[in-house]
Amino acid sequence: MQPLPPPTHLPQMRQMPAASEAALQHSRALKQLIQAELAAAGGWISFERYMRLVLYAPGMGYYSGGAAKFGQEGDFITAPEISALFGRALAQQAAQVLELTGDGGDILEFGAGTGKLALDLLLELEKLGNLPEQYFILEVSAELQERQRLLFEKAAPHLASRFVWLEHLPSEFTGLILANEVLDAMPAHLLACRGTDLFERGVTSDNDEFQWSDRPLREGELLAAARELNLRIDSDGDYISEINLDTRRFMRSLGDVLRRGVILLIDYGFGRDEYYHPQRNRGTLMCHYRHRVHDNPFYLPGLQDITSHVDFSAIADAAGNAGLELLGYTSQAYFLINCGITGILAQSPAENAKDYMPLANQVQKLVSPAEMGELFKVIAFGRNVRQPLAGFVSGDKSRML
Repeated sequence: MQPLPPPTHLPQMRQMPAASEAALQHSRALKQLIQAELAAAGGWISFERYMRLVLYAPGMGYYSGGAAKFGQEGDFITAPEISALFGRALAQQAAQVLELTGDGGDILEFGAGTGKLALDLLLELEKLGNLPEQYFILEVSAELQERQRLLFEKAAPHLASRFVWLEHLPSEFTGLILANEVLDAMPAHLLACRGTDLFERGVTSDNDEFQWSDRPLREGELLAAARELNLRIDSDGDYISEINLDTRRFMRSLGDVLRRGVILLIDYGFGRDEYYHPQRNRGTLMCHYRHRVHDNPFYLPGLQDITSHVDFSAIADAAGNAGLELLGYTSQAYFLINCGITGILAQSPAENAKDYMPLANQVQKLVSPAEMGELFKVIAFGRNVRQPLAGFVSGDKSRML
């Protein structure tokens, strides 16, 4: 076991907003839980386990606790929070999928956040005359479930009965499965390469403070996945990156339940060659706290989000192994434009600058390469769907997988 220095700190670390005493007490309690698990495990746990605890420990993790996460009062803003036009454009694709699957098609969304995307989708599908029979939501946070329920009852009471919250996947499903910024929050293993030697980067503790510690990688599913990458990094120091086994299991589980329909995944990430490029030698791990981005996952456990980018090649391989067909892979910009977001924007008269300009600025954030347009990707898989999907008619990036 090799102890390593604590994480480096980006400049934003010096500008972090102060946490309340209640929030600090919550973080200290979670830290004590992790310390106890470290002690029980002999002083070392994988980073994947640490990430799972700080994000999802029952009642204490970032996503299972009650703190605000989305929007201006939270830690980050997702595309549905930026603009209702995101959900309205996505509804054009959803409508096509529901038409292709025929009567009985539903929508299942993972991690629905504040419920804004679900609301915008259903309101637009109502306008299009193509409502699903049910809109299922699989959400791990009880606090977010309540926020979603209150939003639907207030903003669309006539549609509220269509929403159904699930605790686990149904045994079978027909329709559209949707996950926006879900894959990036699945716990990832950290891989450290030194020449041809492979290590798993984990977490230990010194004087009650967490720090990195590497162990040789000698067996198991993680070693097999690392060897498949065939990394040969010419570097004097460590080459650090992530391998996410959870996302692969997730795709297998979706393949088990989808009978007919489409799986649509939206997230930030790359294909394998770009993800594991030799110059990306510090990986993609990021932390989000009060709209500050930094690289220290040990800062205030339970009060900040921890994410890694998505290896879309691994997602495509896992989907293929689950018997799913790749239906499209493109940037968020191309997908939204293919789905008609500019036409939806044009429904607001440009002469009315007070209403039009904010919407135009929102669209710019969603599609600009300098904002979300290029880093965020959209990938679709299906079963028993033959017609090309509208969101992928141009801008194909499947060669990058």
